Amino acid sequence: MTAVTLSGRVGRRAARGAATVVRNWLLFALLVVVWEFAARAGGSIFFPPPSEIAGTAAKLWFTGPASHLFLTDAVFDNVFPSLGRTLGGWALAAVVGIVIGVLLGRSATAMDYVGPLFAFFRSIPPPTLIPVFGVLFGLSSGMQIGSIIFGAVWPVLLNTVDGVRSVDQVKVETARSFRTPKAYWLGMVVLPAAAPKIFAGLRVSLSISLLLMVVSELVGAYNGIGRSLLNAQQDFDFPTMWSWLVLLGILGYVFNTIFLAAERRVLAWQPARLGRD
Repeated sequence: MTAVTLSGRVGRRAARGAATVVRNWLLFALLVVVWEFAARAGGSIFFPPPSEIAGTAAKLWFTGPASHLFLTDAVFDNVFPSLGRTLGGWALAAVVGIVIGVLLGRSATAMDYVGPLFAFFRSIPPPTLIPVFGVLFGLSSGMQIGSIIFGAVWPVLLNTVDGVRSVDQVKVETARSFRTPKAYWLGMVVLPAAAPKIFAGLRVSLSISLLLMVVSELVGAYNGIGRSLLNAQQDFDFPTMWSWLVLLGILGYVFNTIFLAAERRVLAWQPARLGRD
């Protein structure tokens, strides 16, 4: 590959990325303007305009002392704990799902035994088990993290099993003929081959983790985004309630953007991705 060809690919990728960003933000700005005019025209206290929500959010989160980077106690007492629960539960679900998924995927018969059991537990909505986790862990972060792990582990586990099982048979036979050590075979052949499906499961489970964080905090928590959202609703403080809702949307967008960037970087070696560039 010549330097000119490589430079051309980089330039085209950058141009496509810039065009996509501009288009998305223009659409977002248009929706905000429409929301602003519609809310002011309707005059409902239940649907405040974005300008009022933005002002409330600024006072709620960014009027703290300079020593705290202007962040208020609401950020330290509610936002950061919720982020810790979300990312902690997601990370634990990812580890459990990948480890068990690899073990089951390399077995020819294991899924025949545990498949029905997995189908049973997957059919149980995670929010219905929040009282169970509450009994086990009390009204603590353990309850929220347990709920997140239970709901977020399934996409990772099942996608890992599917990805490990889809390893090219030629690679399997080649590794056997060369008597490749199991650790090397797992780290250099199996996991890279299964990585696209594992990342797909991780992306789905990240969204599930954010949702379950909110639900579990709504049901039983002393702090967090979900608890603050419920308090604002019960106090009929609708601008504050909408501020927390908007924050959840922003967090979901940020999580997804960062994850996609990491996925593109990790899987950049794939021929399909190289071809699209």
